[in-house]
Amino acid sequence: MSMKIRRVETTPFSDQKPGTSGLRKKVKVFRQPHYLENFVQAVFDVRPSLKGGVLVLGGDGRYFNREAIQIILRMALANGVARVIVGQGGILSTPAASCLIRKYKTQGGLILSASHNPGGPEEDFGIKFNTPNGGPAPEKVTGEIHERACEITHYRIADIPDLDLDTPGRTTVGPMVVAVVDSVNDYAELMQSLFDFDRMQALFKEDRFSMRFDAMHAVTGPYARRILEDMLGAPAGTVMNGQPLEDFGKGHPDPNLVHAKGLVDTLFRDNGPDFGAASDGDGDRNMILGRHFFVTPSDSLAVLAANAHHVPGYAKGIRGIARSMPTSQAADRVAEKMGIECFETPTGWKYFGNLMDAGRVTLCGEESFGTSSDHVREKDGLWAVLFWLNLLAVRGESVADIVRDHWRQFGRDFYTRHDYEGVDAAQAEAAMNQVRGQLTALKGRRFGDFTVAQADDFAYTDPVDGSVAEGQGLRVLFEGGARLVFRLSGTGTAGATLRLYVERHEADPARHGEDTQEALAPLIGIAEEIAGIQTHTGRETPSVIT
Repeated sequence: MSMKIRRVETTPFSDQKPGTSGLRKKVKVFRQPHYLENFVQAVFDVRPSLKGGVLVLGGDGRYFNREAIQIILRMALANGVARVIVGQGGILSTPAASCLIRKYKTQGGLILSASHNPGGPEEDFGIKFNTPNGGPAPEKVTGEIHERACEITHYRIADIPDLDLDTPGRTTVGPMVVAVVDSVNDYAELMQSLFDFDRMQALFKEDRFSMRFDAMHAVTGPYARRILEDMLGAPAGTVMNGQPLEDFGKGHPDPNLVHAKGLVDTLFRDNGPDFGAASDGDGDRNMILGRHFFVTPSDSLAVLAANAHHVPGYAKGIRGIARSMPTSQAADRVAEKMGIECFETPTGWKYFGNLMDAGRVTLCGEESFGTSSDHVREKDGLWAVLFWLNLLAVRGESVADIVRDHWRQFGRDFYTRHDYEGVDAAQAEAAMNQVRGQLTALKGRRFGDFTVAQADDFAYTDPVDGSVAEGQGLRVLFEGGARLVFRLSGTGTAGATLRLYVERHEADPARHGEDTQEALAPLIGIAEEIAGIQTHTGRETPSVIT
């Protein structure tokens, strides 16, 4: 194949600072001349190991995915990459990409996704670099990428025809080899090494057990069909919305009670399935449901940790647990009883990577529907579903019974998150500033039955490398362990998302059946008194409550 390497003159864009999970913008932003190319060249410039190295490349199949992959392949060739491993059809779930990076010891990967954000010509796109451990680039690396993007003067690209992404096999393009691989095989093999597939197969042979998995027309469809239906024997149709679509079927691929309403309605029917689950755009998030029962992500992490001994891959014990700061303290109680370490980190999966690489933690999770372990360095939605399925097969109890039994042992952490989406950024910041301005004065202040023990802006010192992350969320901590947390989300592309997290522990089993919003109503009222969210935003109710 003939090829010509071009040096293209360019000027920097001012908005290429990666956020919590890479660079996310509207598709029309990425399709500007030189925009994607500038960012990709910045990655190649600050990661010299990619020259002569191996790169994993793929995405969640959203609009612009295929076009972006062809551009990146041309740039990889021009920048001396020796081999690129690409998911068939350009498809790779985020955890599957992490699996490939780790299994084949590559020099990193470029993942094309905006995770749970909508897709389509007028919607969102994203790109992030994952380091050789398989995890999202830490702040030091994303800072270097941003710094380089701010000073870039040219990029290198090869003039070659589009490559076939749909047929597995190897293609040699000049000195570079492009290996198109089955997107599911390596990931499925890893899942088989962790879970008891025989026990789960037996579960599906029982007429009394049924489940539904909502892939939300996103990347997890092929993975779920292969593993749940083909390998475990779940009936055809168990996987709903299993065909990945560029616009996710015009849906919002965020697995929560609002955006996965079809699945929720199915599970809350009188004759609904025993088990339900959903995953998001790029396959790293999960929602777990039982019949007439929703499992909060915080509770899910705690339950999996407490029951890890039932699962082959974790039967020898877990070393520790890590959770993001806004995630409830339910996992902390499990860690304390097990006598293992528990870490509270900022939001962002990259903060778990050092702890896992150092062998300090095995399981980790975030309240934003992300749970995983050290088998990869990303959130892993289908892994969490299989963990629950394995647990159901071993314990022979319903989802609700397993969670309620957990509450009896550890107490219940009543927990909710209120999202105010698409808020004017100035209005959202005004609410945050109102809280921030009171932090030093709140300690000792009494609100009804609650007395403030501490109020701060959360900062984290990494116990492995000593790096410090500040300004990670405003906390109001009450005597007895109740909490309010206020944060601005870093994963959106339009406006601001203001998030309020509310938590209270209840030890009395007689009160575990209370409605979550009612149980937390006094604290929600205190949050409004402190922050004035409704006053600043004009929103009487949150966009999403989970």
